[in-house]
Amino acid sequence: MHRLTILALCFVGTLLGTAQGADSLWVTYPGHAGGVGSGKKVVLISGDDEYRSEEGLPQLGKILSVRHGFDCTVLFPIDPDTGEIKPDHQTNIPGTEALIDADLVIMLLRFRNLPPEQMKPIVDYVESGRPIIGLRTATHAFNIGGDSPYARYSWQNGDWKGGFGRQVLGETWISHHGHHGKESTLGILAKDAADHPVLCGLEDGDIWGPTDVYGVRLPLPGDSKPLVLGQVLSGMSSDTPPVEGHKNDPMMPVAWVKSYTGTSGKTSRVFCTTMGASQDLSSAGLRRLILNASLWGLELEDKIKPDLNVDIVGDYAPIAFGFGKYAKGVKPSAYELSSSDK
Repeated sequence: MHRLTILALCFVGTLLGTAQGADSLWVTYPGHAGGVGSGKKVVLISGDDEYRSEEGLPQLGKILSVRHGFDCTVLFPIDPDTGEIKPDHQTNIPGTEALIDADLVIMLLRFRNLPPEQMKPIVDYVESGRPIIGLRTATHAFNIGGDSPYARYSWQNGDWKGGFGRQVLGETWISHHGHHGKESTLGILAKDAADHPVLCGLEDGDIWGPTDVYGVRLPLPGDSKPLVLGQVLSGMSSDTPPVEGHKNDPMMPVAWVKSYTGTSGKTSRVFCTTMGASQDLSSAGLRRLILNASLWGLELEDKIKPDLNVDIVGDYAPIAFGFGKYAKGVKPSAYELSSSDK
């Protein structure tokens, strides 16, 4: 698509979001001066069918903004006929032009097939050398047809093996290693990574989530460095014992860091975790891990402290993960900051 056409579409999208006011197609959380993230812009892109990223990423954006001063924009999969958030609508995430001047992207996407005008800002960002954070199903974020100029980003791409997930984040979709919906995940810090700044303030067992451990191929590619291993627990609470046998021998990495050199020739700091569902974010340990990763990605590791505030902002009661279980009829304005969000 011609560059002028793309810019025109982006301008129209911006006008539409502004004109709708309370019914904007995305939400923004302005950061306060003086926070560790002050002056940095973060774009959080939600769009998965199962793990309620449309709930989790607004909460994460609020924490980054209210607690730490980041300017945050959260994007959603939108039903173009209603303006409502529709997580299983695969082909429309308005507002990706916000990435043009972003300092950090955080994404939890699954099998999106976005049109070229929405993919271009994502691809331009990824290839620019700026930091990237991928959560849960971001390992298989895209499922784009072969006639698209961005088809190589697809999770099963054969030429660019594994597409965006494998090449940029470090892995594509492989398997459920734990029993989905029956075995939860406890985070165990990798022994050779204890001094990594992303793990500051964390200990074994601080990270827990009801989602299962994903399978990955070992070793992870390139300079990938596992930070957190996922101990498969035998039940859906953090106090159930680990399962015995091969599922925990060896344990799969559930969080790692790596680098990615894009077509710009510049190299990004990349953090990926196969945790990150909205329910997982009820874990203060996981929230701390992602905050630390955000600062590390931005080369602000000197600002990482073990007592940085990761408290929930406002009310947060995420819906249990599952296909089709999302709240119906919700517009992005439902996630705007209110006077009680402290």
